[in-house]
Amino acid sequence: MRNPFNFRNWGWTRGADSPARGERRSLTPDNVAWASGDLASPAAVSEQGALALTPVFAAGRALSAGVWSLPIQQYRRTGDATSKLPLSALFRKPSSQGTIDDWLGRVMTSLVYRGNAVGVVMERDWLEYPTRIEWLNPAHVHVQDSMPLGERGSFTDPVWTYLGVEIPSEDIVHIPWITMAGRVWGLSPLAAYAVTVSTGLAAQKFVDDYFRAGGQPPGHFRNTAQTVDQSAANTIKRRLVQAIRSREPIVYGKDWEYEPITVSVQEAQFCETQRLTATQIAAVYGIPPEKIGGETGGSYSYSSPEQRQIEFIQDALLPYLVKLENHLSELLPRGQFIKFNADALIRIDILTRHSVYEKDRLIGLHNLDELRAREDEAPLPDGKGQDYTPLPIQAGSAIHVPQIRGDRPPLDGGLRLVAPRGTHG
Repeated sequence: MRNPFNFRNWGWTRGADSPARGERRSLTPDNVAWASGDLASPAAVSEQGALALTPVFAAGRALSAGVWSLPIQQYRRTGDATSKLPLSALFRKPSSQGTIDDWLGRVMTSLVYRGNAVGVVMERDWLEYPTRIEWLNPAHVHVQDSMPLGERGSFTDPVWTYLGVEIPSEDIVHIPWITMAGRVWGLSPLAAYAVTVSTGLAAQKFVDDYFRAGGQPPGHFRNTAQTVDQSAANTIKRRLVQAIRSREPIVYGKDWEYEPITVSVQEAQFCETQRLTATQIAAVYGIPPEKIGGETGGSYSYSSPEQRQIEFIQDALLPYLVKLENHLSELLPRGQFIKFNADALIRIDILTRHSVYEKDRLIGLHNLDELRAREDEAPLPDGKGQDYTPLPIQAGSAIHVPQIRGDRPPLDGGLRLVAPRGTHG
């Protein structure tokens, strides 16, 4: 139960730019790092600025919520046998803040937006297995891995620092997104599509400016009877803009003419730009575009909700699930591993669900108590629901092995399975 890293003993000094203890910051339009300068420049986009783009935030929400919504199951494998275990302390209370859902949410947002999830082991049990891990902000973590192989600071012996303080590698838990050969630090998704995000922010800002201007771009307002000096023109312009933004009627004399510049939103093509941005971001994460505001064409539009959910799990969630399972299982004793129950995300209708239950019980895949537990029902009394015997065997029916034979050889050389009539096979 030792704590190898007590943050109070790390000994760094708080810099002038560090927030004071107890200070809380919220995400507001004033502190969001919006793109500045050339909007097409990748360097102009920051993580907070990217989160202001709806498809980016939606992608992170879909992936993070998809993972933390799944039940975790822990197993032990002994030879060819696999047995289910109760969850270890690491997955019951993994952090001092929040629950396992919050903990998984932190690791997923780090992976989705930064391409790296970095945690530090804060507590261990008496066998030195981790019982509490706190995820660090990847922006404050640095790893040196560029030295020649075999040397300190190389790919095989990286040096980790957090806010300038070195952390022993054995207390670091690092889960990268995609890594290049010879590098420890994973690629950043935001860096991969920074130009796409920048273009989306530009389109989003255009929409904001459009409606702030009253729904129309500025127009021409001129006096046909006299010349107006600059001071009076500025005053008139401010009053005109104020009236347009407040959506109040404009009242002026007969010697004034107002001609708005009618540039339609469709002509600016910002709607198409926003949809294209969402579709490109969806391609980076493997998410169906319509989940984050993009467009999907082809036969996908006619697939069932269940099929679309299955494809979302396979294409988007499964790579993250496998990576998390492999890395987190390394923190458990030998032979133990965890699995996410991805089937929990697939909601099928009640008729199909019970039809599956019936087949599971027929072949002895599950017993009655397990099927009742899926419907939040209590086990049968006196252990009557613990039997796994397939129903045909339980009923005393003979099981015949299907025969393989040809159909009217040699005219039909195909093979098919034939089961005797009146039997289960």
